Amino acid sequence: MRYSTVGGSGLKVSAVGLGCNNFGMRIDADEADRVVGAALDAGVTFFDTADVYGGGGRSEEMLGKALGTHREDVVVASKFGAPARGPYGGGGSRRHVMRACEASLRRLGMDHIDLYYLHFPDPDTPIEETLSALDDLVRQGKVRYLANSNLTGWQLVDADHIARASGGARFIATQQEWSLLNREIEREVVPAARHLNLGVIPYFPLASGLLTGKYRRGEGFPDGTRFAAIPRLAGAATEDNFAAVERLEAYGRQIGRSVLELALSWLAAQPGVPSVLVGATSAAQAAANAAAVVELSGEELLGVERAIAGPVAETAEG
Repeated sequence: MRYSTVGGSGLKVSAVGLGCNNFGMRIDADEADRVVGAALDAGVTFFDTADVYGGGGRSEEMLGKALGTHREDVVVASKFGAPARGPYGGGGSRRHVMRACEASLRRLGMDHIDLYYLHFPDPDTPIEETLSALDDLVRQGKVRYLANSNLTGWQLVDADHIARASGGARFIATQQEWSLLNREIEREVVPAARHLNLGVIPYFPLASGLLTGKYRRGEGFPDGTRFAAIPRLAGAATEDNFAAVERLEAYGRQIGRSVLELALSWLAAQPGVPSVLVGATSAAQAAANAAAVVELSGEELLGVERAIAGPVAETAEG
């Protein structure tokens, strides 16, 4: 397992992180224990959860119990600020930041959170207020480092400028949806993050399973898979995406790599990416994900991109 620092900080994480969004939703506490144990055995030290995962904070509770005596050997990340279901239920207000952190600490059974994310931008709260509250949590020792998720490029720059001007704690990372089938953030978010020396931590790196090779064109989604459990994800199962995966499979056969290895290793090789978050619903899956990040040569990385892009259309001149 490779370990890297996050952005311009001293926080070190494993190249593969365990996304715990399945805890309390698709797997129970006993299976979560097995998944965490397998991840630890494989060298994973980065565990990512949120106050909304599993409903009512169950993911945080399961993760805290599963880690047990390993707490000091790992980096635990959680999130606050998912869209509110009432006037006081979420967002980035000082009121909610403080309450959310205390609640997450109780559920995790911990005295601090290593990396604390603003889960979504809050249009109703000035980012100055959110950053000020987060800085207070850092000074109180309840949070070690700050990060954000799903912010745009200009929002990253704005938040960094405000934090620097105030002398408060800055975001050290941004978590974004990023995979070989969804590269939208490469237009603005990735350049902004690199300019600010923020780590970029991809989530949904396997495009909800399309990049595992377990889904086939024209076939239904197997029971127990994410696409079967969450119908709205099926929109990603387009003909173009299936064709891209088939090309990636063909390239993988040429160089002796699986689609899983190519998808995760390509992301892990991108500048500024300290860790790639991958969920798991079984111990075997957690172990396979942890072993899937391998070192690809420059030519192999280009080969992955060519496979995803597909053949160049011929011009009218031939």
